[in-house]
This record gives sequence, structure tokens and C-alpha cells, in this order.
Amino acid sequence: MSVRVAVDAMGGDHAPETIVHGACRALDCDPDLRVVLVGQRERIAPLIFGDRKRDAGDRIEIVHAGEVVEMHEAPVEALRGKKDSSLLTLARLGAAGEVDAVVSAGNTGAFVAACQLKMRPLSCVDRPGVAVTIPAFHGPFVVCDVGANIQAKARHLYEYAVMASLYAQQVLNIKAPRVGVLSVGEESEKGTRLVRQTHELIEADGQVRFVGNVEGRDLFNDRCDVAVCDGFVGNIVLKLIEGLAEGLFRTLSSEVHEEGEDVRSGMEAALTRVWKRHDYGEYGGAPLLGIDGVAIVCHGRSDERAICNAVLAAKRFVALKFNESITARLFDAVLQG
Repeated sequence: MSVRVAVDAMGGDHAPETIVHGACRALDCDPDLRVVLVGQRERIAPLIFGDRKRDAGDRIEIVHAGEVVEMHEAPVEALRGKKDSSLLTLARLGAAGEVDAVVSAGNTGAFVAACQLKMRPLSCVDRPGVAVTIPAFHGPFVVCDVGANIQAKARHLYEYAVMASLYAQQVLNIKAPRVGVLSVGEESEKGTRLVRQTHELIEADGQVRFVGNVEGRDLFNDRCDVAVCDGFVGNIVLKLIEGLAEGLFRTLSSEVHEEGEDVRSGMEAALTRVWKRHDYGEYGGAPLLGIDGVAIVCHGRSDERAICNAVLAAKRFVALKFNESITARLFDAVLQG
């Protein structure tokens, strides 16, 4: 079945070139994929039919949007002032059902706001959340939310626990995901009021494999497969992990270059393998869970491979009918509760 994925060609640190080329790579990987590039036609068209001489026939098209929401702009104000932005146009296409999924590496706050404004949350979800997959030595784990909702309530975090658990199960193939609440101590009475209330809500749901509170150090010690928190905390955790990983690899690379050639070649190969296993680009992007549609949030620094993987991930989400699982599970929780 052909799936149409709309991509914000103007979003990201390397737009539009990297975004367009990444979307084209996705077309090369999947003959049942159709891509709609949203943005300034005069900048996008030469990248498709110019230097790279691509001809995907009717599997690729451009929807013009004249304005761009920049990375530094305040999300709500930018959307209000730029009605013809690529982000709002993207969300309108998703809301109208003209595409099956939307993908952006642009301003995350604006993308989330546009999706909530136009596509709307699922009827059973109060506030959607971004679920990021983080690779670790023992395997990947999920953190939700990492920036969509910085003023979360306990009900929101409970929904994240349910939705991210389903995501870990259906997408990451973790049979019985363990769910923890990110806190400052393992004891149930520790943490903010939000953490304590969330603990009570999740613990009351017998269908969630709840392991209680988890600390930051537990994330890489195989204590849980899903960690829930508000978007403020989650975004700090995500950026700290990214910065630490990059810093460690730079330090290791520097040390390796001090070694002899024989030792260096073997160690460089090992470092390359480890980096690939821990590279966010392997997963492409993070789903905005709880939105009425499929929306994939990409890192602003995404390269061609990351964009390609994000587009392919969006297509897989559509095929999974993931939102049907969320709706059924949360409505069941309401009936049980």
C-alpha cells in the first residue's frame, strides 16, 4: 500500500539541501513510499531535478509554503505571524488527510504546537508527548516527554507511560517494557508532587509493568525500558546525554590518534561501530505520541541518513496503526478506573 509522507523541507540546521536529499534516499529505499516536500518551491525544485538528476515520477511532489519558522523563534508567536509557514502547511496536510504522516527537523516547539493546533490530540489523550529512543549498552530505552509539555500534570505522565510502553513493545520489540518515573530517589515518597502523583496513577494500572521511581543513573543500568517525566526535565536529560556522548567520543578519538598506526586502525574501527550503535540517526526521529495522525520530530542537526530513516519510520508507524492501540488501551483504562 502506498503511503504519503509530508516532509518539512525548510526545517533543520541544514535545510533544504539535506532534508530534500534525505527524503529522496527514502524513496530509493521503498517503492511504496510517496513524499510531499513542503516549503519554498524555488529552493526545493532544483535539488530534486538539478544536480542529482532525480526522477521519481509521481512519487514526489512539492507543496509550496512561502514562510519559514526559524529555530530561534518563539513557537506560538511564530505560528501566529507566519500563516504560510512550512510547519503550519505540513500540519494542515496531515489534518486534512492529504498525507498519512508528517516529518520535521525544524523548530520542535513550533512543530508540536502546529500538530496540536491542526491535527489535534487523540480523543483519549490530554497532552501529546515526544518519545525519544536512546541507545544504551544493554539496548535502547525510551524517554517521554522530552519537550512537548513542560507544564505537565500527573494524568499526562500516566498517559506517557501507557503510550511509550506500547511504543517500546510494538516498535522496539520489547516484550514486556518496564516503566519508571524519573525522580531524585527510588522511594515512592521522594520527588516533587507531580512525581508522587504520577507514581500513584501508574501503580494503580495493573497492565503497566511498573518498576517505581528511577534515578538518572538508572537509565543506563537497565533498570527500565521506559522513563516518564515532564518535557522540561526530559529535554535536559536528552541534551545532557547527547553532549556527554559526543564529548566522550571526541576524547577517545583524541587518545586513539596518539597511538601507533597498527593500534590506531583497530581502535578506530571499534569506535566507529560503537558510535553507529549509539547514533540517534539510526532511529531517524521521535514520534509525537497522542496526536491524531503520525508526526515524527527530528533532531535539528539531522543528516541525510537521519532524515531518510525518519521518513521510513513514519511509513512504518502508519502501517502499524499505532494510534488504534493507544486509543483502545487508554479507553480500557478509563473503563477499568
